[in-house]
Amino acid sequence: MTAQPQPDYLITPVPGYSPAIGRLVSMLAYVRATTLEAVEGLTQPDLDHLLDDDANSIAMLLEHIPSVEEYYQRNSLGLTTPAATSERTRLGANLGNEARERIRGQPLDYYLERMHNIRSRTLEALTKRDDAWLDEIHPFGNAKHANNHWKWFHVLEDELSHRGQILIIRKRLPPKATGHY
Repeated sequence: MTAQPQPDYLITPVPGYSPAIGRLVSMLAYVRATTLEAVEGLTQPDLDHLLDDDANSIAMLLEHIPSVEEYYQRNSLGLTTPAATSERTRLGANLGNEARERIRGQPLDYYLERMHNIRSRTLEALTKRDDAWLDEIHPFGNAKHANNHWKWFHVLEDELSHRGQILIIRKRLPPKATGHY
């Protein structure tokens, strides 16, 4: 896998989207580019490595990121989760012991393909929304309210937070055997 070119450090409208949604799309693109950079070249054992018995693996985090996005696709964009992926989404969203046991043994491309597919659905759905949609307020958990702008800010900050965890785990991976003594 080769590194993706880094986007310019501009948050600007993006053609095909309303101005504010285009800015959101440019932020989503930048965050994703930095996540992809953080996992570039990792092997399946790297992805499955656990720092301790309670830790998340990089694989778990890579499964969690699109699971959160898929939740907000349903919650704000009205998209449904295909039945074939609903169990994978549940497992990735919850993490914990069950995920620690079951999210493992896959190569990096397995996780990146899902991230790409979920993001493609998001981007397609956002082309059909206007800037006023970002300000729509809906009931959201514990009798609170949230607007769509906050929901997609949360998708961004969740991925950024987990990218930070990925970088810490990556720095603490066991050295790779080189065959030289």
